[in-house]
Amino acid sequence: MEPHNRSSLAEFVLLGFPKMGHIKGWLFALLLLVYLFTICGNMLIFLVIQLDAALHTPMYRLVSALSFLELWYTATTIPKMLANLLSEKKTISFAGCLLQTYFFHSLGASECYLLTAMAYDRYLAICRPLHYPSVMTPTVCGKMAAACWTCGFLCPISEVILVSQLPFCGYNEIQHIFCDFPPLLSLACKDTSTNVLVDFAINAFIILVTFLFIMVSYGRIISAVLKINTAAGRMKAFSTCASHLTVVLTFFGSIIFMYVRLRKSYSLTLDRTLAVIYSVLTPLVNPIIYSLRNKELIKAIKRTIFRKGGRASPTHH
Repeated sequence: MEPHNRSSLAEFVLLGFPKMGHIKGWLFALLLLVYLFTICGNMLIFLVIQLDAALHTPMYRLVSALSFLELWYTATTIPKMLANLLSEKKTISFAGCLLQTYFFHSLGASECYLLTAMAYDRYLAICRPLHYPSVMTPTVCGKMAAACWTCGFLCPISEVILVSQLPFCGYNEIQHIFCDFPPLLSLACKDTSTNVLVDFAINAFIILVTFLFIMVSYGRIISAVLKINTAAGRMKAFSTCASHLTVVLTFFGSIIFMYVRLRKSYSLTLDRTLAVIYSVLTPLVNPIIYSLRNKELIKAIKRTIFRKGGRASPTHH
């Protein structure tokens, strides 16, 4: 066979969730409800923080940026999952597959950096409260958020370029619920050890370095909180970080197993399960945690709703 520089396949087939049978309709309804709740929840958090002046603080600005990111993060994969559950033809073009992979990884990397920025913000607020207002200014917060997005979108470029140059000949069924580097590499008809090594190096750097930074930040936070004399003071300090730490552990716990490895796959079932956790459940958990566990945000949501209602009420007199 003559060597190729690019794929000889025009499209791939996304197998998604195999052997669903009669429960496919129920799975579609469940995934649609989850997606709608994720969109509405994150959109509500984003808009409330933008509209309520009391929440124009660095912590809530970063929460707003995270909610905005989750809107796009879920949009890269879930609509295609829903379409494939209804359609018999589960195809995606070669270019479309690469684009989905790129945006999914760039937004995922941006989330890693953004969660790290949120941990740093909490570290400064709790461990350096006197310096916090001068260090974490609105300008600095905006630059941090912009840097998270910029770095995130630069990270997967080399991986996508390497995959685009692989020859894909013959078998075109992707054993996954969306396009991703590991299932794509398993379809290439040449040695992909270089791709696997590059993927491992980039993912290990992004995921493990950011996760380590977050854990060090929270280690120092816990140490500082334990020195607070009153139980009420300790509880208040812990509560401000509990929601963030829950999101971090859920998100990083799944992506570490999925992407920090020197093999293409552990098992198809495990890969699909992990993919559901970090692509569907984590964005769903985000609005639940930040709304139900945050009294200030709940009050702001009520203020925003009643303010809108109050403005509309005079028209009825």
